[in-house]
Amino acid sequence: QMQLVESGGGLVQPGGSLNLSCTASGSPNSKGIFEIYTMGWYRQAPGKQRELVATITEGGATNYAISVRGRFTIIRDNAKATLYLKMENLKPEDTAVYICDADRPPGFAGPHYRGQGTQVTVSS
Repeated sequence: QMQLVESGGGLVQPGGSLNLSCTASGSPNSKGIFEIYTMGWYRQAPGKQRELVATITEGGATNYAISVRGRFTIIRDNAKATLYLKMENLKPEDTAVYICDADRPPGFAGPHYRGQGTQVTVSS
């Protein structure tokens, strides 16, 4: 089992930066689970569907939504079982609840994990 806890959200002005963190914990196996799962950040704005922000595979391959490419960076630290999202040049349209996600690798019969989310508000 694994629990994902996000932190680092807050209020920032347009053009500003924020760094989000997501730490896996909850059992002695959490670190091992974290290492093999594809980790990702999703976001959900009021009245909108949840959308992909970025993902990073076990091997370190990354994928970004077009809207954040060049501004956001996803990083995983397997030793700390922590996922990061470095956000720069933030825009009002980035305002949303940011949710940490862990997707099982192909052929693995484990559960899908998701955190509770952390609010990011971009406003002057």
